[in-house]
Amino acid sequence: MSRVWDVPVDDSTRVRDVRVAAEEASADAGLPAPRTATAALVATELATNLLRHADGGRVVINLVERGQDGAPETSVQIVSLDHGPGIPDIATAMRDGYTTASSLGAGLGTCRRIANDFDLHSAPGRGTVAVARIGHERAAKGAQASQRAQGPQGALRLPGPRVGGVNVPLGRAEYSGDAWSRVYGGDRVTLLLADGLGHGPKAAEASGAAVAALPGVADLPPAEILRHLGRTLRPTRGAAVAVAQLDLTSQQLSFAGIGNVSGRLRTDGTWKPLLSHPGIVGAQAPASVPVQRVPWQEDSLLVLHSDGLPGRWTPPDDGVLLSCDPAVVAVAVLRDAGSAALPVRDDTCVAVLGAGSGSGVGAGAGRWSGTGA
Repeated sequence: MSRVWDVPVDDSTRVRDVRVAAEEASADAGLPAPRTATAALVATELATNLLRHADGGRVVINLVERGQDGAPETSVQIVSLDHGPGIPDIATAMRDGYTTASSLGAGLGTCRRIANDFDLHSAPGRGTVAVARIGHERAAKGAQASQRAQGPQGALRLPGPRVGGVNVPLGRAEYSGDAWSRVYGGDRVTLLLADGLGHGPKAAEASGAAVAALPGVADLPPAEILRHLGRTLRPTRGAAVAVAQLDLTSQQLSFAGIGNVSGRLRTDGTWKPLLSHPGIVGAQAPASVPVQRVPWQEDSLLVLHSDGLPGRWTPPDDGVLLSCDPAVVAVAVLRDAGSAALPVRDDTCVAVLGAGSGSGVGAGAGRWSGTGA
């Protein structure tokens, strides 16, 4: 099930809560003691920065899978987001060892260095989003970069698509009824987002069942995947499910969905909606599911989301943001779609599939970005 740690950071006592949440998440991920300490340090630094520079914000911690090739591993993903003034001098803030007087002396540059993956985006007047992932072992980033440049037999290969996401429960509950996952297989990437009916553990059980079943059916086309999931989810209360599958050989994206989950695809600077068919996977699924097939280009970006996002959310058009780690994009979409005056009314999950190289899930190469001075 999708356990989530969602901690508002509005005063100094919350920094300890964030550190404890990172330690609990590390225990659930099975991280060894040194990497648990790393996760706690990164989480504490990000929370302290929220208070110091943004007058507060929020830290969300998910368990995610890193790695594209071979067996993926469970890692701790630590997200900080705020609506603050932004970071005026990102280069200085990212300098290794640079820190504020009230922090632990780590600084964002050190967080980038000790995390397996790190990315940050900041824009004046909009705020800052930072994403760090901590795995079981410290990343050997030079070696990983070399592996990305070569195939399994040493043949040169192009950087693969990147996937990332964020999952937030309604009312800061322990479990989210939403879940997302992806499977890489040969020249195909299959991305799934599921929204279990209702909230809480029973909803999480339904979406979790969909995620658990995906590796066994990811080689099938999206409509067939949904049919198989219909049988898998019958013992549960059911879920809304969207499946997007990218074929790298034909450069074509196929999308099919059932229920209140949908997507937006950006190509050539234009966003196009991808709509799901009414129904419930595992309960009231339609006999046939329409499949949308669209060309996938070098600049394409796909956003899948549950109905926790407002129906009329505005897709981002910040070119710097769109080149970030997909999880950073997902968090920015989540942040910008809501506000204190427009609280979310459901669990919310956003997953992003992007083309091209970069840090991305499993890439292990820290990077940062920003707009403005």
